[in-house]
Amino acid sequence: MKISTPPVVFVVDDDPAMRDSLRWLIESTGLQVETFADAQAFLARIYPEVPGCLVLDVRMPGMSGIDLQAEMARRGIGLPTIVVTGHAEVAMAVQAVKSGAIDFIEKPFSDQLLLDRVRQGIDMDRRERDGRARRGEILRRMGLLTQREREVLDLVVAGKPNREIAATLHLSPKTVEVHRAHVMEKMQASSVAELVRLALFAQERTR
Repeated sequence: MKISTPPVVFVVDDDPAMRDSLRWLIESTGLQVETFADAQAFLARIYPEVPGCLVLDVRMPGMSGIDLQAEMARRGIGLPTIVVTGHAEVAMAVQAVKSGAIDFIEKPFSDQLLLDRVRQGIDMDRRERDGRARRGEILRRMGLLTQREREVLDLVVAGKPNREIAATLHLSPKTVEVHRAHVMEKMQASSVAELVRLALFAQERTR
């Protein structure tokens, strides 16, 4: 049985009082929290498999929040990020959102607002990871197909009937039916509609 890793809320802020305050607030809801004084310390800890979300101060000494987002993208770390900012840093926070942050919150902020955004980030991360896992399984099944079976699948997804598939591939309709049956079995699809949905889902996730 697969054991899921509990989500972690990562807090990166150079202000010790803010880090302690955020830790207390978020832990009060039962969530696991890890805090860091700078981006470099966070990067030394994080890796793509860790689920959760990131609460990030936009202006810090050394690597800024914007720079950290860029480095996370380079490393393939897609943690949903909530940017917290002072009033004078709204322009930077907007830039952070354009770089992928899900929201920015101005200090001082409502505790409930922050907690709502954290929950939103964790839910978003879970959905994204579930989607990647599902896509990986679909691609694994596709990898079991022979070249001819893959050609048949592509034509089925294109909406071609057996007779047209047979003509396109220079096969008999009976042979196409055999290939389609193998495709359905390997893809674990109970219907043509499900087969098409699986294939289209895999294509969407690779764009």
